[in-house]
This record gives sequence, structure tokens and C-alpha cells, in this order.
Amino acid sequence: MQNSSKLEQRIAELEMKITFQEGVLEELNEALVQQQFMMDKMHFQLRHLANKLKDMQPSNVARQSEETPPPHY
Repeated sequence: MQNSSKLEQRIAELEMKITFQEGVLEELNEALVQQQFMMDKMHFQLRHLANKLKDMQPSNVARQSEETPPPHY
């Protein structure tokens, strides 16, 4: 009888642990789904920004490498 009671108690503890772990796995899965959604959104925004930068007209100001040196050189 004693062994049966201990075995039932042990089974109940294992069932509680499994239930807890299932809940944690569900929370982690939801967090992962949200992160993936955010990464997809940021990837889209980054590509959009890169395309906008590429399409911008060049500046009227010459680059440092294109500047002629001052006359005292």
C-alpha cells in the first residue's frame, strides 16, 4: 500500500511538471513567433530604406576625394 501511494504521488508530480513544461513551451513558441514577425517587419523596412537611399539624387556637394586642394598646396 505504501509503495502504491508513493508511486501515485510520483506520477502526480510528473504530471504537474509536464503540464508546467507544456505551458512554458507554449510561451516560448509564442515569443519566437512574435520575434520572427518583428524581424520580418524590420527586414522589409530596411530593404525599403535601402531602396530609398539608392534612389536619392546625388548631393550637389562634392565628396572629399573629389575636392580640389586649396591654392596654398
